Amino acid sequence: MSGENDLIKLYSGRILSLAADIPNTERLENPDATVKRRSPLCGSTITVDVKVEDGRITDYGQDVKACALGQSAAAIVGAHAIGCTRAQIQEARDALKEMLKSDGPTPPAPFDELEVLRPARDYKNRHASIMLALEATTEAMEKAAQENCA
Repeated sequence: MSGENDLIKLYSGRILSLAADIPNTERLENPDATVKRRSPLCGSTITVDVKVEDGRITDYGQDVKACALGQSAAAIVGAHAIGCTRAQIQEARDALKEMLKSDGPTPPAPFDELEVLRPARDYKNRHASIMLALEATTEAMEKAAQENCA
């Protein structure tokens, strides 16, 4: 029964609130890059569109089909991605991975609110869904940079 109680604690009010209010859920017209990522374990998917100018995200859209944890991560990323550089997105992705995998430090601002997902570190089967938004955004930034160099 304690495992069930732990899972109930994992889905805190804050996580459910974030999941219910995901920003930037409109897909972009003519994005500089689009990336769709899927978690093979649970089937969660996210599609991210970005517009990039001078190395910073100027517009962001996402289509999120994920569990509450993946939705919460997407809500936080969607709220803070505009204005970020590729390096900031990569740093947040790497820090989130370390936070989940080995209880590393909280991702840096503006993504420090991802701390709310720290209790999920004990649920490895949820990590892929939580990582989707930052992985897709990182890949979209890389794709946009390649397109701009072509």
